Amino acid sequence: MAILFKIGAGDPELWKREITARVPGQEFRSWPEVGDPDDIEFVLLFRAEPGMFVPLRNLKAILCTGAGVDGILADPELPRDVPLARIVDPWMTTMMAQWVIHAVLRLDRRMDVYAEQQRRGEWRELEEWRPQAPRVGILGCGEIGGFTGRALAGLGFDVAGWTRSPRDLGDGIQGFAGAAGMEPFLQRTDYLVCLLPLTPQTQGILNARTLASLPQGAALINAGRGGHVVQEDLLAALDSGRLSAAFLDVTDPEPLPADHPLWRHPKVTITPHVAGITNPVTAAEQVAENIRRALDGEPLLNRVDPRGGY
Repeated sequence: MAILFKIGAGDPELWKREITARVPGQEFRSWPEVGDPDDIEFVLLFRAEPGMFVPLRNLKAILCTGAGVDGILADPELPRDVPLARIVDPWMTTMMAQWVIHAVLRLDRRMDVYAEQQRRGEWRELEEWRPQAPRVGILGCGEIGGFTGRALAGLGFDVAGWTRSPRDLGDGIQGFAGAAGMEPFLQRTDYLVCLLPLTPQTQGILNARTLASLPQGAALINAGRGGHVVQEDLLAALDSGRLSAAFLDVTDPEPLPADHPLWRHPKVTITPHVAGITNPVTAAEQVAENIRRALDGEPLLNRVDPRGGY
């Protein structure tokens, strides 16, 4: 039995060490050095190469190293009879929430303006009073979105969440759902946070129409996927003043080309897909548990429904 690694970021040796400590006796192979493909029973990866699964006839499970699996589901030759699982890790959830909260607080407290004033040597207090709590709307209120929303509500923000189907989002989060709920959700949102999975249904969901439904001067914070945003529409909304700012951890493509206008736009802040980085020390327990479950014929933890995309 062998585990095939295709690690795009992070330390493969750390993954090997942490998994071996939990399920000893595994042989590890690094893509593209597959060796005898019939030996491969598990693949650990974040993004698939087209056709890489075709020769792997004895797969028991495909294990994603991240929370989103769009980079695996995009392979048209992905074996649909092999279970696919993703990472749901409190460490990553906390990191994602911290990134979003930082973005909201930086924009809401106008830290970018104060930073510019500092560069000019200007001591000037900005008016901070407002008649109501700032309104945050979270697109995608699963594990990460719900945790983030509750944290923001605890900081005094008026938080709402949008989900594909109705669900109880917990204390402090007003729920909106489905196509009927999208417009009223957007209309009450000053800071729009995208934490959706990327699926055919959510591709390009942040476009001219949806951005126009936000209040004048709203801001976009995207830690979902770059494919959620129609970038030409985002730039137009920023240039027109419809949006006041964009905080982006994801782009399309990645890496973003050095000459792309988003890099130099004065209203845009970009980080290189670091909002939630997988930690092998904490995530390896789920990977090892799913290896044990697959070997014993048990259901995997955090199994993905390929039809839904998450």
